[in-house]
Amino acid sequence: GVEFESKVRGGAIPQEFIPAVEQGAREALQTGPLSGYPLVDVKLTLTDGSYHDVDSSKMSFQIAGSMAAKSLVARGHPVLLEPIMSLEVVTPGEFLGEVLGDLGRRRGEIRNIEGRGDIQAIRAVLPLSESFGYANTLRSLTQGRASYVMEFDSYQPVPEQIAADV
Repeated sequence: GVEFESKVRGGAIPQEFIPAVEQGAREALQTGPLSGYPLVDVKLTLTDGSYHDVDSSKMSFQIAGSMAAKSLVARGHPVLLEPIMSLEVVTPGEFLGEVLGDLGRRRGEIRNIEGRGDIQAIRAVLPLSESFGYANTLRSLTQGRASYVMEFDSYQPVPEQIAADV
């Protein structure tokens, strides 16, 4: 998420304008610099500022917060994240090679393979973007004899060559 903290001391910015700075910064983070996706896991700390009796308004502090957040993000080297799914495939042993090959083509990472008689259980992780159509492919590879369970695991950085395409 996004965490905002104010460490303004001595009245450099009146307290009633600090929420406007936070609102502007949070709004700026909703459209990030990488394909417009929102930023996550960011901490913003307001340390100082200035105030003018006549020209200061909530709107001006909101705009200042937005401009500051955009400036900091540009200098912060953000990375594009993708959802990674945890996957367990249960397949007859005769199809193990085909299933492993397909997971490799999908940028899957094999974590564990367990044999239970002629049945093999594969635990792996793979990017969500590579999992589309997996049910049909698995059915074709195993003559409909394999099954799988998939659930969200984490977010991980997208490889550079794929991020450039996005």
